[in-house]
Amino acid sequence: MAEAHQAVAFQFTITPEGIDLQLSYQALNQIYMSGVRSWKKRVSRMRNSLIKGVYPASPSSWLFVVIAILATMYTRSDPSMGLITKIQHHLPLSLHVSLSAQGQTMVSALVFSTLLWLSLILALRFCLKLLLSYHRWMFEQHGRVSNVTKVWVTLVRLLSSRKPLLYSYQTSLPHLPVPAIKDTVSRYLLSVRPLLTDPEFKRMSELANGFELNLGNRLQRYLKLKSLWATNYVSDWWEEYIYLRSRSPIMVNSNYYGMDFLYVTPTSVQAARAGNTITALLLYRRKVNREELKPSRVPGTVIPLCAAQCERMFNTTRTPGDETDVLQHWQDSEFVAVYHKGRFFRLWVYRAGRLLSPRELEYQIQRILDDPSPPQPGEDKLGALTAGDRIPWSQMRKRYFSSGVNKRSLDAIERAAFFITLDDDEQGMKGDDPVGNLDRYAKSLLHGKCYDRWFDKSFSIVIYKNGKSGLNAEHSWADAPTVAHLWEYTLATDAFQLGYTEDGHCKGEVERSLPPPQRLVWDIPSEVQAQVCSSLAVAQALADDVDCHVFPFKEFGKGRIKKLRISPDAFIQISLQLAYYRDRGGFCLTYEASMTRLFREGRTETVRSCSNESSAFVNALENGEAEEQCRGLFRMASERHQNLYRMAMTGAGIDRHLFCLYVVSKYLGVESPFLKEVLSEPWRLSTSQTPVQQMELFDLKNYPDFVSLGGGFGPVADDGYGVSYIIVGEDMINFHVSSKYSCGGTDSHRFGAQISKALQDILNLMSADTKTSSSSKGLTQPQPKKVL
Repeated sequence: MAEAHQAVAFQFTITPEGIDLQLSYQALNQIYMSGVRSWKKRVSRMRNSLIKGVYPASPSSWLFVVIAILATMYTRSDPSMGLITKIQHHLPLSLHVSLSAQGQTMVSALVFSTLLWLSLILALRFCLKLLLSYHRWMFEQHGRVSNVTKVWVTLVRLLSSRKPLLYSYQTSLPHLPVPAIKDTVSRYLLSVRPLLTDPEFKRMSELANGFELNLGNRLQRYLKLKSLWATNYVSDWWEEYIYLRSRSPIMVNSNYYGMDFLYVTPTSVQAARAGNTITALLLYRRKVNREELKPSRVPGTVIPLCAAQCERMFNTTRTPGDETDVLQHWQDSEFVAVYHKGRFFRLWVYRAGRLLSPRELEYQIQRILDDPSPPQPGEDKLGALTAGDRIPWSQMRKRYFSSGVNKRSLDAIERAAFFITLDDDEQGMKGDDPVGNLDRYAKSLLHGKCYDRWFDKSFSIVIYKNGKSGLNAEHSWADAPTVAHLWEYTLATDAFQLGYTEDGHCKGEVERSLPPPQRLVWDIPSEVQAQVCSSLAVAQALADDVDCHVFPFKEFGKGRIKKLRISPDAFIQISLQLAYYRDRGGFCLTYEASMTRLFREGRTETVRSCSNESSAFVNALENGEAEEQCRGLFRMASERHQNLYRMAMTGAGIDRHLFCLYVVSKYLGVESPFLKEVLSEPWRLSTSQTPVQQMELFDLKNYPDFVSLGGGFGPVADDGYGVSYIIVGEDMINFHVSSKYSCGGTDSHRFGAQISKALQDILNLMSADTKTSSSSKGLTQPQPKKVL
């Protein structure tokens, strides 16, 4: 084992003349440089803690306050109104003895200045928190901004004038408010009205009103108490009960995926693509650690979003338990875990305190690809334990991976910065069957072979044989926008910043003395191998049942939609309602994910996209009503959807409040027929938009082929659809549709065709209104003559 020999810092032998000590200066130098890197990170964290701790003020403002106080004292006035004298009387006796009267006055002035400075910081932070609690701006019509909102924007910009760090706004973000029971119940009844018959709605109304008048108020008191004590009254329970306590496989059911560029693969050299990708990811991690990333904001505004999800992005894993899983996060990791042809490797990415160059990482990855050693017994499909049910994995982990070589190897995977799979397959759009290839590409990223991904890691990178890449992300630690931000940076840095040589290799030089990647050693007993086979069978059945369909919609994009003065998201969501109605002959409970990151530690809220207005439009269109009437109903549905989205973003949603009331009822041991029924309703249409957050990284005018495919997820209901979409540039929308083969009523390809047709039909309907308006204007208004 060459790496073990190179790790030895010194050797000694005993001779007749004494002890002969031989030091390896190279090894000692590497130890020293690694220590320097660690201390630099600690100092950086301390500096950042100070800077963000006083935000929106600056540390240097303390000196300004001190100078101002001392200057006023020099003019023989007392700005403290006697407080400096009182502080002087309460100084320790040792200072009274060692300092002169003037020195005591100076110390007292410094103490007073510091206290005044801290008070000003708290006041500024309180003011910023109040300002960020104002959400009326979101409900104002475009182009009609009130004077109150204009003043508010000016004040927010004034208090945010200093360049913030990634986490600077965290303590200034407001807490998520608890809606009134009455409001939530009325919104819920309104949301289910188009889904229920009159007798069903009457029954549900009676259940809801009974809950509101009796048990609801009791549960609400506990929830308000929690909201006063906890940072966010939803997020910890959401993470635990929706994600970590689930005992079913997280593969397909919870994890989601992200894809590479649609038309372009920067290099066909697998090791080179891996080298640049690893480098880009670690550069992003460095920015997170140093808090150099700009805080995310609501697009087009100065309003910050919570950045708490970034904290567990790297060096994080989900460990299984019998009742609940646990998220484990480590401060740092200097290696990544790599899987190739049934073998696991630990790849060190730092040497002597410096990050390896992309070319060096390519060299190390190539050594793994060229390694001819076979897998150890039971090693090749070990990852299936993370793909199957959670309880068997927990039991195996406690019995067989808690000591010895298995524990050390498992630690190497779980403590790694992230996980990488060097896949033997080729994926992508190109080939004789581009549609089928995209579908297979999506399935590969979603579940792979069910054993060649480590689904417990915060995210796993997949590098295919032809250079195509993608990722699979675990869901409990963060939501898709956080991972999408990371993936956008990675793709852009890989293609446009790091780049490749003409023959497709990474740029830079290679230090040939690098120790080879370390093979992880396992001792897998027959009991574990039997459980691996069992978990693999469960995972394989789940994977085989998933019907994935990915298609780029290129007929038009948000550019055409915005010209109609319609929200692109509302346009797509209503199109999905029309597509589902045509596909299944009715309406269903529809889930659209909305963020609540305007609040501290906010995650998501549900937008119930199937509304009375959207169903009225669909019925009118399908029943052949007059186009003018359909257009009016569509605009009403669009406005309603936008309002629902705004309410969800500002803490006035329905589902998270009802979920938390249900959790409280379980803690109290009381049953609520209303809550039980609400929480058991299936989401047969689950949708999510993958936002493009960093368009400045992609130059689509000069490089139009570098279009992101976005990502997707598995269906939530056995008889439903999962739909993810990404609006790319002005002229394209990429869709990811999933369903289950076992349900005879669903078909992802058929539903994809319905989506395309619905989008086109609605555009034609609304464009006809624009053409009619234009022609009417042409008849009533004189046309200007051409001036030659």
